[in-house]
Amino acid sequence: MKVNDKVCTRDFKYYIFDWDDNILHMPTRIRMERRGEDGVWREVGVSTATFALVRADTENYRPPAGGWNEAFRDFQDVPGRDNLIEDTISALERIEHGETPGPSFNALKKTLREGRLFAIVTARGHAPETLEKAVRVFIKYALTEAEREEMMANLRGYRRWLDKVEKFGTDAEELDYYLSMCRYSAVTNEQFWQRMVEDPVYREKLATATNASRPELAKEFAIRDFVEHIFHMLQRTHGFDRSVSIGFSDDDIGNVKSVSSFIRRELARRFEGIKFVVYDTSDSTLARGRKVCVSGQLNLPGF
Repeated sequence: MKVNDKVCTRDFKYYIFDWDDNILHMPTRIRMERRGEDGVWREVGVSTATFALVRADTENYRPPAGGWNEAFRDFQDVPGRDNLIEDTISALERIEHGETPGPSFNALKKTLREGRLFAIVTARGHAPETLEKAVRVFIKYALTEAEREEMMANLRGYRRWLDKVEKFGTDAEELDYYLSMCRYSAVTNEQFWQRMVEDPVYREKLATATNASRPELAKEFAIRDFVEHIFHMLQRTHGFDRSVSIGFSDDDIGNVKSVSSFIRRELARRFEGIKFVVYDTSDSTLARGRKVCVSGQLNLPGF
């Protein structure tokens, strides 16, 4: 059983990832209706990337008769079907056959290999346990056996260093503990939305928000939740005697702008000891995205 005790020399780096088109190019389709040249509306499935381009084209695209809930039904948990898991496996298989992964694919791999805490923040509507299951699939298929062994050695190193553990559980038990320390937020999930509505700060923000700005507010809420989680964890286990950095990546330029503003306006002021970096991964020609906002230290290597 390998234990990497050298993790105690590391700084603290944590990451927040959007899922679709940032980590993986998922095959999940948004159900829309498109007006044909004959004027007849017909149902079509569009990718998340295409939807970003056509959603404002109300003359030619509209949600089906059931409205937006019907349009995004495949982005929710479906009874009797693991649709997110099936689509995640499909996306990973396409990478094995040569398809280019999302711009943050390797960043998530490195995060997992190094055993660093992370959050998944997505516009999907799945339950947290469903997103965690997708991460487990990613670990199984995207990491090699040697990389999984590296991850487990690092996880045991962190447990010995920060939690003062000397008797370790099985690999499955240690992985369970690690993943339980991470956060999984699907911001259109009903339970997530209820948590946000019950928060006094965001209840007030939602009262004056437009429909278009609500998803961005939801991502803000999820990001704040993860930053608070990291802050309290470090207070409890170690303190702030070394560099603490949090990186966020998203392929939606609207989210990038709103999160950048949110960091400058609120998070950087409230958590002065934490360094924040935002990556815009909307440009498919840039392998790892573009750094667009930095608060504190001017570099966050390894992202």
